[in-house]
Amino acid sequence: MGRQSTAKPGARRPTSSAAAPAKAKPAKTAKPAKTAKTAKPKSAKPKRTKPATASARTASATATAGRTRRPFPGRGLLRAIGAEYSRVSAHPLTTYYIILISVVALTCLGLVMVLSASSITSYDGGEGSSFAYFNKQAGFAGVGFALLIAASFVPLTMWKRLAWWAMGLGVLMQAAVFVPGLGKATKGNANWIQIGGFQLQPSEFLKIALAVWLGCVLANKFGKMTTFSHAMIPVVPGIAAAVGLVVAGNDLGTALVLMAMALACLFIGAFPGKYFALLALGLGAVTAFFVFSSENRLNRLTTVITGHSDQSAIDVTGQAWQSNHGLFSLASGGWFGVGLGASREKWSWLPEAHNDFIFAIIGEELGLAGTLAVILVFAMLAFGLIRVMVRSTSLFVTITTAGLFAWLIGQAAINIGVVAGLLPVIGLPLPFVSYGGSSIIASLLAVGVLLSFARTEEGAAEAIRAHKDRVRSSFGVLAKKVRK
Repeated sequence: MGRQSTAKPGARRPTSSAAAPAKAKPAKTAKPAKTAKTAKPKSAKPKRTKPATASARTASATATAGRTRRPFPGRGLLRAIGAEYSRVSAHPLTTYYIILISVVALTCLGLVMVLSASSITSYDGGEGSSFAYFNKQAGFAGVGFALLIAASFVPLTMWKRLAWWAMGLGVLMQAAVFVPGLGKATKGNANWIQIGGFQLQPSEFLKIALAVWLGCVLANKFGKMTTFSHAMIPVVPGIAAAVGLVVAGNDLGTALVLMAMALACLFIGAFPGKYFALLALGLGAVTAFFVFSSENRLNRLTTVITGHSDQSAIDVTGQAWQSNHGLFSLASGGWFGVGLGASREKWSWLPEAHNDFIFAIIGEELGLAGTLAVILVFAMLAFGLIRVMVRSTSLFVTITTAGLFAWLIGQAAINIGVVAGLLPVIGLPLPFVSYGGSSIIASLLAVGVLLSFARTEEGAAEAIRAHKDRVRSSFGVLAKKVRK
């Protein structure tokens, strides 16, 4: 009874309420234990790191791609072409053959186009045959190739010895155009020498002499042009003599080519910058003076801008007649031309169709495809000349090649620009393609000089000897078979 009296019915609530906090305390302290349980040891984490997962996914994706995607079908062909190009490019005679093949291709195309473009003019001009100009050009090309072969075997040291003699002879020949009875003016330019029935344009050969002479002088002066007199003499007097004599003959187009050649040689030859800028400004001032002092030259310059809207565009005596008909010829060719020999502009519509504007006839008869092919071959030639400059260890070779590059490639670019109406008409032929004896002979002679430079490339002499041995052995085997 005493227990019952002490244990009252309502006494359980306070006891349970007092015990509840006691039980809650372990629950609160259990939370850290729970956290400790969920927190995994640090050593287990690297098993599921992101780099490992990324690499596994990449490997899986690569394997899947390899199973589902096919390789590019032309990849093997492109790799083979790249490997073959690397092998051929490393050959010591690659430069030699690039130059030779491109020049032969341009000359052969030029003979075909001269035959096509000059057939009407040749027959109607009193020559008595449609093949007259073609026969002459073929003869000139034969002489040029003979000189090319001979020049290609000249040693490098010989060109250095001939540099001063060539420059002196070139200047004397150019001065001879002013000798009465010897010099002859053609179409307003006193730039020819008449010897019997043969005409010679000395300025074409002066280009070769200037390039070789500047190469020799600048190579010898390399690193020594620190003073004004040392830099200017004899470079500036030589350039002034060559350019001045040509300009005096009223041939500004050829003078511009000589200026470009001189600047190219000076730039590659490390001519001092302040003197180079001074000389370039001087040549520019001379050019501007002769352009603006001549009404004819000024009209040609303005024709580039106003030719299509000027009344002279439809007047046979107008300044824009030749330029516009060159554009008509290019436009009428379309993609693939009207056909070889089917030009309409060569029927006395386009002046100088077989000479300065032969590129327009190429565009008319062979179309855009033909003109792009010509540009591509010139680009191939330019690539060959750049290889000569880059791969040669001789400063003389590099400087001389830069001058010849400015002539052959620069003049081609100017001629194409004139025909396309981008530049004023200045009377420059397209190298290797246009009709002209002096032009093609001098151009092929210059290529002979370049080929002799290409022979000096490292390993070229050994490759040439090996090639000769193979040719001899082949002929020997053939002779034995013939005897049997």
